Amino acid sequence: MKRVSLIAAALSAAVFFACTPREGLRHASPRRLGMDPSKLERVDSVIDKAISDGIIPGAVLSVVREDRIVYLKAYGNKSVVPDTVAMTTDVMFDLASLSKPVGTAMSLMQLVEKGQIRLTDNVKMYIPEFAPWTDPETGETENIEVRDLLTHSSGLPAYLSVEKVASLYGEPCPDSMMVYIARDLPRRFRPKTDFTYSCLNFVTLQNIIQNITGERLCDYAEREVFRRLGMNHTCYNVASEHPEFLPLVAPTEVQGDGKPLLGEVHDPIARRLNGGNSGNAGVFSNAEDLSILAAAIMNGGEINGRRVLGPETVKMMATIPSENAPHIGRALGWDIRSDYSWFKGDITSRTRALNHTGYTGTSAVIDLDSRTAIILLTNRVHPEDKGALARTRATVANIVAGSIIR
Repeated sequence: MKRVSLIAAALSAAVFFACTPREGLRHASPRRLGMDPSKLERVDSVIDKAISDGIIPGAVLSVVREDRIVYLKAYGNKSVVPDTVAMTTDVMFDLASLSKPVGTAMSLMQLVEKGQIRLTDNVKMYIPEFAPWTDPETGETENIEVRDLLTHSSGLPAYLSVEKVASLYGEPCPDSMMVYIARDLPRRFRPKTDFTYSCLNFVTLQNIIQNITGERLCDYAEREVFRRLGMNHTCYNVASEHPEFLPLVAPTEVQGDGKPLLGEVHDPIARRLNGGNSGNAGVFSNAEDLSILAAAIMNGGEINGRRVLGPETVKMMATIPSENAPHIGRALGWDIRSDYSWFKGDITSRTRALNHTGYTGTSAVIDLDSRTAIILLTNRVHPEDKGALARTRATVANIVAGSIIR
């Protein structure tokens, strides 16, 4: 397995600081972009109730219509431990699994465009130890393809025992963990026939990207996706590599020492085993940066003169592969209509609304039909991992979609 190039990492770090934003996403009134402001404002009471009920300490909501932010608001508090600090719209959140489409899938689709990988490639081409699915009755085997990882139809388990892997290999142990996933974990079903949402799919994609590019996923994604779009408050490893952003970061769960995690990814695989550079989690971002990405996707991969993907690539990314069993419902890195897509509400497009959540309390819905995006960022795991956001997310999505009048 290729080792990450330290020189490449250093160069990409230099690019990170050298690049400056040309222009963020501009703002416009809801009415100008065909939305009823009085209807849209109903989201405030829904989010305020989630705060008063103790579900979340605070939130930031951004609503994007076409290429403009039409509603951007902060609610409640950024933190309540060790101090109570009010939320502001520029706060950066641990995106958790929203990192999968935002960082990993966007990077992978660029490599597809560049001709460096195909979606139908066997994973073994990039990770030689990677075992196929084996029929337990006949011994027949079937290779797992890159596309199967993107759609969670590979058969890999949902997660792994962090304690077991750490006891075997120490921590962090990114290379050993990948070998463990490749060789030792079961493939639970024939690829493309079923669906298990799995962080391990995206850890595998991370390693594929790294073995192609010769650099860490975090360095590639920061340079080629985030900086390219002008997402200048989006990165991995805030505490260790971008400490200048620490004052903006919303903390997550309080640890055994009584202090919350701050600028370190909450997910145990990403934090303990992958050292913060991980395909399943690890991106920190704010609502305005994610609004730029959403607008670019709704605009065929380009915004403000900055192109991150081509229009046909975006179209492919938003398409459920016909080779997969119909009930799977996943596009490439994004959800469309799987059992996990409940939070996009009842009114957004059934077939063309990309969506994804993050365990920490983040979510994005990008409706390609109405060209409307809903970015809702919270740190529901602060100070404790107990907030449940299902109804709040879906209700906010319904209000936003229902406010569209043209």
